[in-house]
Amino acid sequence: MSVNLSLHPERRTPEPAALLTLIKPITWFPPMWAYLCGVVSAGVWPSEWALVVLGVVLAGPIVCGMSQAANDWCDRRVDAINEPDRPIPSGRVPGRWGLWVALAMSVLSLAVGWMLGPWGFGATLVAVAAAWAYSAEPLRLKRDGWWGPLLVGFAYEGLPWFTGAAVVSAAAPSFFVVLVAFLYAVGAQGIMVLNDFKAVEGDRAMGIRSLPVTKGPAIAARLACCVMILPQMLVATMLLIWGQPIYALAITGLIVVQGAMMRRFLQAPAQRALWYSGFGVPLYVAGMMVAAFAIRGLVL
Repeated sequence: MSVNLSLHPERRTPEPAALLTLIKPITWFPPMWAYLCGVVSAGVWPSEWALVVLGVVLAGPIVCGMSQAANDWCDRRVDAINEPDRPIPSGRVPGRWGLWVALAMSVLSLAVGWMLGPWGFGATLVAVAAAWAYSAEPLRLKRDGWWGPLLVGFAYEGLPWFTGAAVVSAAAPSFFVVLVAFLYAVGAQGIMVLNDFKAVEGDRAMGIRSLPVTKGPAIAARLACCVMILPQMLVATMLLIWGQPIYALAITGLIVVQGAMMRRFLQAPAQRALWYSGFGVPLYVAGMMVAAFAIRGLVL
């Protein structure tokens, strides 16, 4: 299929506003929030608050911004079908500027990660590798409707949570931190599936086997809801077992509200995926911080 990859072919340099759009500030919040959850869950008062601020900036504007630029570059042909007004297919970020931005930010990510010590640098290496494995050939895990969203869930929620706890404690996080971060990362797979509903036409044309493409919107929506809810239920149950009933009750309340919203979402998933992302997902991430406060200081 032949597609027009530039609505402004005469440009040689990017529009500054388009560069900001390319790294999508609206996507920075989840990893920044997860990093803060890790800091809180570690139960250690940070010896250097600069490490907290630097880690938040690394998780959001730098690493997440890099991953968005890499994804837009690798998705430029898909976006020319789904969203031709995006920075690269529209020509507002012309030529190979999108690739250069992604590569430069990858180097910047590793440089800043080095400043966070061995735990921070190791996690940054994993994050950069995951971003390129998701978007770029030959792996391009984005093509798989299960592994792609799962990888992004771990990169957006689990890995920053682990990193925040490890950096402030200068040691491997506790069993409680690792387990809760793992469960919320698994649940984030469902959140990532929600993003696939807006790109069904282009994904089908380019051979990307997202769940809405392979299973249809109705089944994909049900799978996404199950994946989001079940880990939260496990977290609430474990908090109750670990002697944290107030926090368990708070997370249960968030689950109940999400369940009510999911019922409305499932009535018209293709039309309401964006609605649920905007109003239901914040309840999910609120539960993450509740869980972080619950497990701080817990020891085996």
